[in-house]
Amino acid sequence: MAVVQTWLTDTRTSYDTVAASYADRLRDSIARSPSLRMTLGLFASLVRETGPVADVGCGTGHVTAHLNGLGLDAFGLDLSPGMIEVARQEHPGLRFAVASMTALPLPGASVAGLLSWWSLIHLPDDEAPAALAQFHRVLRPGAPVALGFHVGDVARLKTRGYGGHPMRVHVYRRRPAQVSEWLREAGFTVEAQWVEELDSEVPQAVVYARRPA
Repeated sequence: MAVVQTWLTDTRTSYDTVAASYADRLRDSIARSPSLRMTLGLFASLVRETGPVADVGCGTGHVTAHLNGLGLDAFGLDLSPGMIEVARQEHPGLRFAVASMTALPLPGASVAGLLSWWSLIHLPDDEAPAALAQFHRVLRPGAPVALGFHVGDVARLKTRGYGGHPMRVHVYRRRPAQVSEWLREAGFTVEAQWVEELDSEVPQAVVYARRPA
């Protein structure tokens, strides 16, 4: 329990510290990235039913806002109160709440889709399956989940970021095969996966899966 509380506390405190700088840096990131718009558009097209869509680990809400612009009833959840405060300021018409992905405050089978964009990267390996089990619990049968993450086999401790502010978070790089296996073990059917920026130092991956109908 102490280990769990340590990484949760470190992640929350770190993102509280960098929230304003994070928002400044990522505010136009979707507009600058055709591939990001493509992947988010694909996720939106996979949501078959009308209903709420959860952006888990939403940060300052720029992805949540983009999903709403694509016609989804998206709301955001994030561990950091500082991030949620900025998200509410930047997107006052949308819904945001503080929550941990390891204990989502949502009823079972209550959301029509779930996206977790580069937020699983701070979960230790032994905590990731519990988060995916939560995702499975809250998704309706037949609903999609999309996960974005850094590709690799190592973890590093990040001590500064977003303008040089102090942080203390571990950043885990994982192989798509590992993430897909965790999804299957949580009860999902994996539908697609790909890796972007193959020639970059840290490639990015996206995996799409679905809770079986």
